[in-house]
Amino acid sequence: MPVLPPATTLRVDREPIHLRLARSALVRDGAGVADVRGWFDEFARRAYTDVRRIPLSALKSWHTDPATGDIRHDLSKFFVVQGIDVAVPGGPVAHWRQPIIHQPEIGILGIIAKEFDGVLHFLMQAKVEPGNGNGLQLSPTVQATRSNYTRVHNGRAVPYLDYFRHPGMHRVIGDVRQSEQGSWFYRKRNRNMVVEVTGDVEVLDGFRWLTLGQIHALLSADDLVNMDARTVLSCLPFAGAGVHRVLSGGGAIRESLIRACDETAGSLHTTGEVLSWITEMRCGLDVETRRIPLNEVTGWHRTEDAIVHESGRFFSVIGVGVSAGGREVAHWTQPMIEPVGTGLIGLLVQDIGGVLHVLVQARVEPGYLDVVELGPTVQCIPGNHEMLPPGDRPRFLPDFLDAPADQIHFDTVLSEEGGRFFHALNRYMIVETSRGAELEHRAFRWIAVHQLVALLRHSHYLSVQARSMLACLHSLIT
Repeated sequence: MPVLPPATTLRVDREPIHLRLARSALVRDGAGVADVRGWFDEFARRAYTDVRRIPLSALKSWHTDPATGDIRHDLSKFFVVQGIDVAVPGGPVAHWRQPIIHQPEIGILGIIAKEFDGVLHFLMQAKVEPGNGNGLQLSPTVQATRSNYTRVHNGRAVPYLDYFRHPGMHRVIGDVRQSEQGSWFYRKRNRNMVVEVTGDVEVLDGFRWLTLGQIHALLSADDLVNMDARTVLSCLPFAGAGVHRVLSGGGAIRESLIRACDETAGSLHTTGEVLSWITEMRCGLDVETRRIPLNEVTGWHRTEDAIVHESGRFFSVIGVGVSAGGREVAHWTQPMIEPVGTGLIGLLVQDIGGVLHVLVQARVEPGYLDVVELGPTVQCIPGNHEMLPPGDRPRFLPDFLDAPADQIHFDTVLSEEGGRFFHALNRYMIVETSRGAELEHRAFRWIAVHQLVALLRHSHYLSVQARSMLACLHSLIT
């Protein structure tokens, strides 16, 4: 056993962090949807964004590689649009090629936390991204790629960045690398961080403190809380013994959810069984992905304006020109991915033994680093699957499209990442079901909520869609 030097001071928490988070979740007064939208409207006068679709051929500071067809930035920084070849033997589609974004750098998504009058607050930002359909959205304190914070674009410094570049100076509540959309990004990861500070923090224009309960209330509004905020919030350690002492009462679904936040409450499958299942799925699937030149991507054609699939489905690669106020850079152009249609991301939930469980899917996406990540029960753009036989369409999709109103506990349209995706909207739904173990299948398992929270202490277990869904589920606690 190591001997500590005499000067060493051991830290002792006055209260476990999961209980402090629960207390913050109870405080919802003072920042409703109307108030935040009013703040957005006032700030938008200074943080405007004008986004225009432009032909790919009109992109400035970007070029098409004559040998590969890849779309690259002139500085060889930022990201590349290239091709990927995917083989999934035995899958609904056994082989395909597609464009994909390759951005190997790891960005920072960070939220500063601070206690006021005994209640944790979180410093959130009103931020514009070119792909947002509605301009400003509620974002983390810091949302920056490495290119942003190393200022390769010669832009202004990123506010509050040092809190996350030097986290050892503060209390780290959460710090884990997580993936992004594996269908559109090739092995993209960001560092999701929450750090608690005790000293004074200057609140700059476009930032404000909110409790966890206030943020939870805002999640119910269409297209208000952005994807980056949702993924960071999901990584909060919102599970532990004694949560029921802080959170109590409410309807049956809420009581079941509160019990599911207590890691001593039990689960249908042990965590060891869950980890073994994930490993089995990763080892049992023969998935091969390799990057290829964009001009070798078959089934897609390029015009002067965009790259589109020959069926008109899935997504397109388009160009945009941006003029922005309140950003590190005022003018730029870039390629973006534009999905065809609004998607549906759905989570089936059920009380099992008094503990709320969710039905997750072991999902394969070509851009994942480790073959499989746990996704929501359903994740699709319904129109993209109309050409498939009924047996090959997303399992459980009718459970959401035909759900009775009294079984729907969350139903909100939210955006995906607005820095790379143009107007990428998904309908997020949480639906209660009474069908139990019969729904389990090789790729589907019922997992207790506290087990998902525990998995999020580690990288590459939950997809970004599942993390967003977990943040939405936690918002039902109060």
